Amino acid sequence: MHNFTLLHDDVIDRDDTRRHRPTAWRVFGTTEAILAGDAMHSLALRLVAEDAHPAARGSIRRLADCVVELCEGQQIDCAFEQRNDVSLAECLAMAEAKTGALLGAACAMGALYGGGSEETAQAMDGFGREIGLAFQLIDDLIGIWGDPAVTGKPVGADLVARKKSLPVVRALGSGTAEGARLAELYALERPLGPEELAQCAAAVEAAGGRGWAQGESCERMAAAMAQLALAVPEPSAADELLALAELVTRRTH
Repeated sequence: MHNFTLLHDDVIDRDDTRRHRPTAWRVFGTTEAILAGDAMHSLALRLVAEDAHPAARGSIRRLADCVVELCEGQQIDCAFEQRNDVSLAECLAMAEAKTGALLGAACAMGALYGGGSEETAQAMDGFGREIGLAFQLIDDLIGIWGDPAVTGKPVGADLVARKKSLPVVRALGSGTAEGARLAELYALERPLGPEELAQCAAAVEAAGGRGWAQGESCERMAAAMAQLALAVPEPSAADELLALAELVTRRTH
């Protein structure tokens, strides 16, 4: 299911590379990439539908609901490109739908397959959603300041695309001179040059976008830990999930 979303996401964003390799649509064509994603989506549902486990039926519904929410988030993300008045609250809600929903569903399904109650599954869903938001915040920082040699993407890839990422939206709404300068650069109807991209990155940082995103990712991690404690009261039993969650905020690509 995750790979289905990546195939379609690369087509929508017209990304040329993923993980240092050409994206599927660039190699095989847009039609083939879309169809491959559609097939993967159906295969994921079929795998769960064919499972005799008691949790399978509820998990199919969770997966289906998750994809609907994810598609809503993707549509809102695309709509942001045509707007200059995106609020931080809207951006956070979009990120939860686009990234948090899938991780939440995966964690909830794991709880159900492990014999957990619906309450435990809901807590694990909350854990996954908060981890998803932390992941997106770090991903947005990497999209501006990530090392191209590590990310496989151009310097300031998100700035090149004028993405309304979380740090950018925070900076644009800061009411600062730097935020206003960032808005001016984003409004230019031509590709940004290297010096202008550097100015954008500097403006996001000076307007508080970088520091806010780093702090917010820590807040989301704390919220995730609280949800995990509800689902798994014994800390030693949650060691692997804690390690996975910690990995999210330490990633560099």
